[in-house]
Amino acid sequence: MELLDAMNWRYAAKRMNGQPVPEEKLNTILEAIRLSASSVGLQPYNVIVTDSHELKGKIHQLACPQPQVVEASHILIFAAWTSLEAEHIDRYIQLIADTRKTSADTLTPFADSIKGSLLTMDDEQRYNWAARQSYIGLGSALIAAAVEKVDATPMEGFNGSALDELLDLPAKGLKSIAILALGYRDAENDFLAKAAKVRRPAEDFFLEMA
Repeated sequence: MELLDAMNWRYAAKRMNGQPVPEEKLNTILEAIRLSASSVGLQPYNVIVTDSHELKGKIHQLACPQPQVVEASHILIFAAWTSLEAEHIDRYIQLIADTRKTSADTLTPFADSIKGSLLTMDDEQRYNWAARQSYIGLGSALIAAAVEKVDATPMEGFNGSALDELLDLPAKGLKSIAILALGYRDAENDFLAKAAKVRRPAEDFFLEMA
């Protein structure tokens, strides 16, 4: 029930109080993202992490501007790979071999399966696939933050192309997908801080089939 209590506690805070998130809690959230589920385990995205007041101020201007960006302790930017080639898969296969202390040759059937699936897609399809993987990581971050009692506000309302330029993401083969503000709610100034959580009832949400 601790997990459900945490999920009931969390909401997308609209205002934060600037209190810093302890390093231990931040690292737990980041590690939860790194350990998150990912199709074939490839993890085709990166997460930019910043607590720079100056950089948060610049991002704020590109994000509607939403006050959580500058009031948060840290900002995470989830950025999907814009290109996915055979070499990415080969590096991943070698990582498996090194981690599990086996030969990459034994993983050839797995590598061929991945390549047969992903490399037959066009560039847009591969990018969209990578973007969807990043959202799985975002979901893991939200849950981990709730367990750590850290407020986490996901955002899609920002100028993506301008943010990409600010962070020089095209040069890194990345494109921003979502922003996650981490911090602590400002209960006095956030009109949602004490509001009841609203979600569809289970009988309407779940469809049981035999």
